[in-house]
Amino acid sequence: MNTKDSSNQIDMEQLLQDGNILKLKPQGYSMYPLFIPGRDEALIQRAALESLRKNDVVLYRRDHSILVLHRICRIAPEGIYMVGDNQSEVEGPLRPDQIRGKLVGFVRNGKNFSVKNPLYRFLSFLWLTMLPIRPACFQLTALLRRLLQHTPFA
Repeated sequence: MNTKDSSNQIDMEQLLQDGNILKLKPQGYSMYPLFIPGRDEALIQRAALESLRKNDVVLYRRDHSILVLHRICRIAPEGIYMVGDNQSEVEGPLRPDQIRGKLVGFVRNGKNFSVKNPLYRFLSFLWLTMLPIRPACFQLTALLRRLLQHTPFA
């Protein structure tokens, strides 16, 4: 998620602080396939730090930088560690003051989904559990893509 006008960033953060649910269109592919740019929207709401759990998707601000929407992969005494669903590199530890809100649902093709949906919870748990082998998964996917591009179909 990237916004160039800092006044918009302040307004979004203030809206969250005021208890509103924000509907955002994530940009980039760090959370693919959960979010596809231009198609999906994230529903973000302020959340108490004590309510955050491993596997939650949160909106946070990098120090003096952009807002980012990633998944919590670990909570430790020194802070919160994050990773994008389409990434294998972990970012952190984040400080509690960097957290702006938590994903409570998403909109795909005009249809609302809750993060409490059992299928969503299972698939996101499974994908986070696969974090150590994601690099191999990404390499295998790239290899298969190359092979399919060079295979003639009659």
